[in-house]
Amino acid sequence: MRITPTKLADGRDLIYFDDSEPYASGGATRRLDDPRPLADRTAPFTDPATGATRVPTGPEMRLDRLTGEWIPMASHRMNRTFQPSANACPLCPAQPGSDYQDGEIPDTSYDVVVFENRFPSYWRLPGQDVSEVWQVDGQSLWPARHAAGRCEVICFSPGHTDAVAGVSTTRMRTIVEAWAHRTAFLETQEGIATVYPFENRGPEIGVTLPHPHGQIYAYPALPPKTATMARQAGLYQEATGGNLFADVVRAELDAGTRLLAETGHWVAYVPEAARWPVEVHISPRRDVPSLPELTEVEKQDFAELYPRLLRGLDHFFVDDAGVPMPLPYISGWLQAPVDPSLREPWRLHVQLFSVRRAANKLKYLAGSESGAGAWISDTTPERIADRARQALQEAGEL
Repeated sequence: MRITPTKLADGRDLIYFDDSEPYASGGATRRLDDPRPLADRTAPFTDPATGATRVPTGPEMRLDRLTGEWIPMASHRMNRTFQPSANACPLCPAQPGSDYQDGEIPDTSYDVVVFENRFPSYWRLPGQDVSEVWQVDGQSLWPARHAAGRCEVICFSPGHTDAVAGVSTTRMRTIVEAWAHRTAFLETQEGIATVYPFENRGPEIGVTLPHPHGQIYAYPALPPKTATMARQAGLYQEATGGNLFADVVRAELDAGTRLLAETGHWVAYVPEAARWPVEVHISPRRDVPSLPELTEVEKQDFAELYPRLLRGLDHFFVDDAGVPMPLPYISGWLQAPVDPSLREPWRLHVQLFSVRRAANKLKYLAGSESGAGAWISDTTPERIADRARQALQEAGEL
């Protein structure tokens, strides 16, 4: 595999990850220049509403005092691209002669590519003081900070209608390497609390660009789920001396009732308190805090397992004619916080879940879930596991 970094016209980073020839060996190089007339995103600009000259400030985040959560205010995302046609997708390779000339990838093809999001929820401007705090409306009760993280997009394939479930083991291995590469870099950046690579798939999830892609968020504060899991792992370690993540996997292996697949290095299972109508966790067999610490064998093993699971889950639901329905899902890597005091009792793992609860029904988060934060499951983890195993068999993946 060959890694080739470059810059887009507005100064954002773009990185090609190539596993095909002649690019992998360096016999040829992807296009590195971006011909678009985009202004430097850090340069002063004219406010169209007032005509005044302004400098970019980036998004801010405010503390919700009632929950302790930092909420980013990224109003510029209201104008991001929404459900473009196939010949107008900014994630497709450049298309000579196309009416659309604002694509994000300069070359006419690629294997895997990563670039900074044009409409980021988190963004640190050069020289920005990540420790700066101010008060909303001058009230000391309401602190605000720069949402000085980073949001990157990862395109898994150049094909507009492709899916991760259909990629080769070699391409999946490249995707894993890209996730690890970006995690290693982002974890070293000032003010970053944790890194979360994830994929949203399907319009039911809220995907605005159907091209096969994911995102990599580098958060400047621990997101609530990571913070809660870190706290639980710490309390468990204090009480028992054990690793909560390791003991959960061990218990799932001992019980065996919700196991979906095992390899020499990974275990896939439905968790015993699954919330979603379809939910699968994928964990390494040893304690690994984040993707860069995986061995080459572990990365290869995951690259073989993961697409198999996705292909099987695409058979979980069928339509009235008995045709399998592609599963809408969110799949993300829960990695260790950067803080060394929270890192030791952590084991990275994938959590994959779907909002689809029946072939023609979605799981809506209504009063109890959205209003009170009290989850109610519409099924049982054992039923999910039974159907998932059946779907894997129907897909020929078990």
